[in-house]
Amino acid sequence: MRPANEALIVIDVQNDFCPGGALAVAGGDDIVAPINALLDDYQVRVFTQDWHPADHLSFASEHPGAEPYSMTEMPYGPQVLWPDHCVIGSQGAAFHPGLRTDAADLIIRKGFRRGIDSYSAFFENDHETPTGLEGYLRTRGVDRLVMVGLATDFCVNYSAVDAANLGYRVNVIESLTRAIDLDGSLDAARRGMAAAGVTLD
Repeated sequence: MRPANEALIVIDVQNDFCPGGALAVAGGDDIVAPINALLDDYQVRVFTQDWHPADHLSFASEHPGAEPYSMTEMPYGPQVLWPDHCVIGSQGAAFHPGLRTDAADLIIRKGFRRGIDSYSAFFENDHETPTGLEGYLRTRGVDRLVMVGLATDFCVNYSAVDAANLGYRVNVIESLTRAIDLDGSLDAARRGMAAAGVTLD
C-alpha cells in the first residue's frame, strides 16, 4: 500500500478517447487493465472526466468552415479545434466500461463551461479557473501524485505540469498513458514535463 500522502490520478479514460470513440487515441483501451491493477495500492484515488456541453467552443463544428485539429484563437490563447467529443451525458463521455470506477474517491469533471476548454485536472485552459482538485488533495494531506490515463500529450501533460508548478512531486507512468501526437505534440509534452520537474517512468 502506498503512503497516504500519495495519490493516483486517473485522467480521462473515457469511451471517446478509446478505439471507436470520437477522438480515439491509439491503444487507449490497452491501459485499462493495468490501471485497475494499481488502484488497490493507493489510499487516495481521483479520476477526471472530460465533460462538454454539445455546443462547446473547442469543437470544430461550432466554427463554420473549420476543420478538426485546426487551430483558433480564444480569449485565453491558442486552441485546438476538436471533433465533438465527451458530450455531457453521452456514451462517449462515459468511462471505459472496463475501468473500476467504484474505486474513485473523487471524480473531477472538467470542460463543462462552453467558452473555455480544460485539459488540466487542476485548471481550465486560462490557467486561472480552478477545478477544485488542489483543495481536495491539500485537505487530504497529499503532496505526491502519480498520473496515468489519456492523452499523454494533452490532459496528462497539462495536469502534470500544473501539479508540479503547484509544488507537488509528480510521476507520470508513461506506459500507462497513450498519446494523440498531433504535429510533434508528444515530444513537446515530454520536454515540457521534464522541464517542470515531472518524473517520467
